Amino acid sequence: MRHILIIGSGKSTSYLIWYLLDKSEAENIHLTIADITIDYAKKRTKNHANVSTIKFDIFDDITRKKLIKNADIIISMLPARFHIKVAKDCLKFGKNLITASYISDELQALNDAVTEKGLIFMNEIGVDPGMDHMSAMQVINRIRSKGGKLILFESFTGGLVAPEHDTNLWNYKFTWNPRNVVVSGQGGTAKFLQENTYKYIPYHRLFRRTEFLEIDGYGQFEAYANRDSLKYQSVYGLDNIKTLYRGTMRRVGFSRAWNMFVQLGMTDDSYIMEDSEHLSYRDFVNAFLPYSPSDSVEIKFRHQLKIDQDDVVWNKFLELDLFNPHKKANLKQATPAQILQHILTQSWTLNKADKDMIVMYHKFGYELNGKNHQIDATMVTKGEDQVYTAMAKTVGLPVAIATLAILNKQITTPGVQRPITKEVYTPILKELENFEIKFTEKEVPYLGYNPLTL
Repeated sequence: MRHILIIGSGKSTSYLIWYLLDKSEAENIHLTIADITIDYAKKRTKNHANVSTIKFDIFDDITRKKLIKNADIIISMLPARFHIKVAKDCLKFGKNLITASYISDELQALNDAVTEKGLIFMNEIGVDPGMDHMSAMQVINRIRSKGGKLILFESFTGGLVAPEHDTNLWNYKFTWNPRNVVVSGQGGTAKFLQENTYKYIPYHRLFRRTEFLEIDGYGQFEAYANRDSLKYQSVYGLDNIKTLYRGTMRRVGFSRAWNMFVQLGMTDDSYIMEDSEHLSYRDFVNAFLPYSPSDSVEIKFRHQLKIDQDDVVWNKFLELDLFNPHKKANLKQATPAQILQHILTQSWTLNKADKDMIVMYHKFGYELNGKNHQIDATMVTKGEDQVYTAMAKTVGLPVAIATLAILNKQITTPGVQRPITKEVYTPILKELENFEIKFTEKEVPYLGYNPLTL
């Protein structure tokens, strides 16, 4: 049998494991799942004949090398910083590699050696990055094949709660790593293009510069800019494009309220708060507010952020129980971001019956035969339950499909790469349609931007 090694078995792997096991008889494959914690994997595999699980530490060099040497192809679902260890072993033993993570500089540096050996290191093959690449390039290349010239490309993705389970005033629940949500937007100024003009949004302004979007049947959304849209100019071959913008989607009103956490400093992850384990929620909030001998924490909070008592945003903060003097995070040596994450987790954790939802929205503006045109493409996918989530579906299935395509030599171009070529995205997007993951396209008037308001 052909052996597929999966390193890492977190929440994103439920569909990945299911898909490969479902194909295991027909494809003559055996899975080995290696992780430091294998309880999750064992629950998913249910003693299937074509799978083995092994408790494994990524820093165990001897075991890691042995596992990789004995496999036919490797999938790394580890945190991105650990991929390089796996990649170097794959290069040494001549094994193809698949990850869902962004290509790091370290990994990119292996490209020449990987290409020379005829290996495929496929990365960014999840949802975002991944499905965004594939779905965008499919339309971009179709426009180009007709003789069209791209003048605008905007792309937005959001991991949200399904509307029928949207039960709080923030219209949001954690569907992925909460930490990534709390520190979102930090680490660099957002950079993008609008009508040939470079635009920049620093972190302290990020959540007050939003775009509004509408998806048929799902209502209105807002989007804030991702960190660096400009790096996709060369990746997508859009060096001469006028507008290039990528963002993250939320329900309308989320960003305005979230910005208040940012303004107070509650999302800061760069320092430890003294005596953090003894801070009540109320103490935590008060730590960011000026001293007053007479005003309450609530009054100081509203005054500092200019929130009227009848403002709907005030109810959002009350809903989080932010001013409770009895509740504590009980976190030692904690940063503000870590304490805020704990507080939000109490209110924003998905209930057992809740389902998540992935939304994606692309805008393509192009010139053809002297006229401007626009295509809007949208995709909405809902999860089934807390194991088979929409996030796991849109991350795991592309990884699994790509793995089999490489194993079966349907994808053969070597190198450290992402799924932006027809050879890669055509079969994967076609297979994803069998799982109701597909884009709806519609022609809309091209409006562009008013140069006087840029």
